[in-house]
Amino acid sequence: MTGETGPRAAVVVNTARIRDAARLRDACERAAAAAGWQRPVLLPTTSDDPGTGLARRAVDAGAALVVAVGGDGTVRACAQALAGSEVPLAIVPAGSANLTANALGTPGRVRPALAVAFRGRDRRIDLGDADGSVFVAMAGMGLDAAVVGGAAAAAKRFTGWPAYAAAAAGQLLRRPVTFVIQVDDGQPMTRRARCVTVGNSGALPGGFAIMPEARLDDGRLDVVVLAPSGPLGWADVGYRVALGSRRDDAQLERFRAATVEIRAVVPADQQLPRQADGELIEPASTLAVRVLAGALLVRVPSGASRLTGSGPDDDLTQAGNA
Repeated sequence: MTGETGPRAAVVVNTARIRDAARLRDACERAAAAAGWQRPVLLPTTSDDPGTGLARRAVDAGAALVVAVGGDGTVRACAQALAGSEVPLAIVPAGSANLTANALGTPGRVRPALAVAFRGRDRRIDLGDADGSVFVAMAGMGLDAAVVGGAAAAAKRFTGWPAYAAAAAGQLLRRPVTFVIQVDDGQPMTRRARCVTVGNSGALPGGFAIMPEARLDDGRLDVVVLAPSGPLGWADVGYRVALGSRRDDAQLERFRAATVEIRAVVPADQQLPRQADGELIEPASTLAVRVLAGALLVRVPSGASRLTGSGPDDDLTQAGNA
């Protein structure tokens, strides 16, 4: 508006996740005004633009902050546009899993999350690149991607992360695949597994820390090779994940790396499902992943200042905020 002073924010809204757009607009305007910002511009996503183009154009138009209102897919789309820039990304979690928001300690309700957006602190975190697809939380191929593909959109919208649990139940007997995995410059490893997942943050939907060592700001990625055998194997892995256990064996192996090369040994005409931040990407028999250290500026709660250590102030440790 003419006569307004202060910086301007753009709010990228996944309208499929918002019940009352008018109330959201009012909450955004109130939060912005209270922090001395101009009235923000609300930009609804579309099937053609899940947020990347909207965020990019907003920055080109002078936006000093982008707020993603939605789930991990919306966050990922905005992060792709903001990677390498000095414009921070804030999150109002409204998705089925909200892995990145949980990892950052972002409040789960709209008004407190908006208070963080307009009054919080800026922190740099890493991103991952999976064959050109940027991700913030996780990417992988095999069972994890099959679960993503099997989770019904309506169920995700109305039940949240339990929709993934329901989809997983139908995928547990999926046949294992032989994977050849190379982390950094190490020797290739051959594993017969259900899936290989690469994480920047370490918790699954529901807050289960499958990668308890993962951090968003350490310049490393965490790799999980999941290979449980039968119902007892699944029960054992589930028990360890629920406890945040760091014990590894042939059913659950974890590595840390800056680059990861994954190849599935399958027939030439067979492709495996792949996912990045809970969104399916093109199926293939390979996946190359690398860390983009410090690539994204994010807004976190102002009281969360420590980036190392443990406890409630360890704002960028996924396991501590799940």
